[in-house]
Amino acid sequence: MIHIGSYQIQSLETGRFALDGGAMFGVVPKTLWSRATSCDEFNRIPLAMRVLLIRSADRIMLVDVGFGHKSGQKFETIYGVDHSRYTLESSLSECGMRPEEITDVILTHCHFDHMGGAVKREGDEFKLVFPDARHYVQQSHWRWALNPTERDRASFQREDIDTLRDGGRLTVIDGPCELFPGLHLSIANGHTPGLQMVKIQDSEQTLFYCSDLMPTAAHVPLPYIMGYDLNPLTTLEEKRRYLSQACDENWIIALEHDPNHAAIRVRRGKKGFELAEVVKL
Repeated sequence: MIHIGSYQIQSLETGRFALDGGAMFGVVPKTLWSRATSCDEFNRIPLAMRVLLIRSADRIMLVDVGFGHKSGQKFETIYGVDHSRYTLESSLSECGMRPEEITDVILTHCHFDHMGGAVKREGDEFKLVFPDARHYVQQSHWRWALNPTERDRASFQREDIDTLRDGGRLTVIDGPCELFPGLHLSIANGHTPGLQMVKIQDSEQTLFYCSDLMPTAAHVPLPYIMGYDLNPLTTLEEKRRYLSQACDENWIIALEHDPNHAAIRVRRGKKGFELAEVVKL
């Protein structure tokens, strides 16, 4: 846990899952990416679903909400979902929080591993897990989520989109902004249109929650870009820009999917950007 400005910031685990290592590293061959992570017999690498809990005097916020518990055994088997150690509910409970106390949910984007935990099944109905929270999504991404392409349709769950659309708690934001004092939304378009990242800063520190722009510490090198990204060359330039600023200003980078590190700092090395320090968050 750290304090920046008026905010108390904590990384929470919501569960683990696994995705194909080749898809996670794109054009980088297995002989290289396997030095940074192991894989199972299905070539899947272990991944976390870490979210941010941000507290201030008058707000309790979440940035992303993990996978959730409504997708069924077949779906969870395909993605190796494991909630035996962590769930969002148990992690919130350990912090003394109840879902009804969450005031704001900032969704970096609407892929199932980022927003699935915002929706629950009750009998034959789907409902919002955080009924009193305002949910924030970028306009360009929301348009895309309503009508994704064949290439990325599997990354969205219709019940998530429909429940959020009809739940009366959605705020659609058009572009980067200061959402709350000292809490800014930055935009990236390489992974998916309108991915919004969260930057929290005061005069001394900056924390940058980069979502799927750089899902793990193994993705720090510029060419290490996911095959899931719709526009990988755009991701390349976005990584170059944000990592350059992170080096120059000594940002803490919070990682959503790294199974070992909640946050890091980066530096310039002989071969480009590299891990400089692991940060406890």
